[in-house]
Amino acid sequence: QVRLVESGGGLVQPGGSLRLSCAASGFTSSRYVMSWYRQAPGKERELVASITSGGSMTNYADSVKGRFTISRDNAKNTAYLKMNSLKPEDTAVYYCKARLVVTGNDYWGQGTQVTVSS
Repeated sequence: QVRLVESGGGLVQPGGSLRLSCAASGFTSSRYVMSWYRQAPGKERELVASITSGGSMTNYADSVKGRFTISRDNAKNTAYLKMNSLKPEDTAVYYCKARLVVTGNDYWGQGTQVTVSS
């Protein structure tokens, strides 16, 4: 069974930093695109960042560009989202998603809460 488990969320002050981790298991290869999404209550889920299977290409939402960095360590089957200069509007549940290249199937983690507040 494919499983994605996010961790690293929590409460942080504005201007602070957090690093989220997404540990993947159950994949037979590392050929999957990894993405981070976030969703606040009453709002649609939005794409935050994505990274290709080899880690050579990344994409970011305009709202986080320059502040967030997505990366992956395929040897550890883990993706990361480094978040700097956090703002209250970054408060949301952050989800990790893996899309298998060969099938196009998506797999989602359970989410981790990030709260930016004084």
